[in-house]
Amino acid sequence: MPVTTLAGHQVHVNEEGFLTDPAEWSRDLAVTLAGQIGIELTDAHWKVLEFLRSDFAERGETATLRRVSAVGGVPVKALFALFPQKPAKKMAYIAGLPKPIGCV
Repeated sequence: MPVTTLAGHQVHVNEEGFLTDPAEWSRDLAVTLAGQIGIELTDAHWKVLEFLRSDFAERGETATLRRVSAVGGVPVKALFALFPQKPAKKMAYIAGLPKPIGCV
């Protein structure tokens, strides 16, 4: 696994830049990851990221867009506004989690 330095910390990433060890994630790192894809995190973003990380800890897989909407309580339309274009991929990337199953 490649290792890169982000926000002053060495982290393990895959070929697409996703963290391979969710335990290496931090809020500071999330801000850096979001900035790399042009997103400035707000309280609404943090709500989604915290849900994703909590859900991943319980289930062992990254929640899909539908799950974030249905269980996390954030409408799909809002997710597209917060994480434009490919929200599921961007949410997982910033949250330090694997891409959701079925995400290209």
